[in-house]
Amino acid sequence: MANYRKSLKNPRSQAFHAQHGRCYYCNQPMWTKTPLELVSRFRINQSQAKLLQCTGEHLVSHSEGGASGNGNIVAACRYCNQNRHRRKKVPTPENYRKYVRQRLSKSKWHGILLVS
Repeated sequence: MANYRKSLKNPRSQAFHAQHGRCYYCNQPMWTKTPLELVSRFRINQSQAKLLQCTGEHLVSHSEGGASGNGNIVAACRYCNQNRHRRKKVPTPENYRKYVRQRLSKSKWHGILLVS
């Protein structure tokens, strides 16, 4: 029998609002319904905006027993979420957050620095 995962839609939405629409890792604004939310607001192109799509991120991964409830889910942009999990050894959320912010401060992350 297949293992079914609980939907992240509600926890992701709650995290998005609690984080004021900003990525947990890079602190950049994200969008939830359409990339045009950021395209028109910040004058970026759609491919850049797609990187900033809001995703639900497990702080403790599902494979390590992490739950899909509000306490374990944060809102992260697609770029940060995917890059954390592409690493051979997935870093802790705290270490990854520090790493991302250091890279972002040197303009060596996703190349998008939006100020609102």
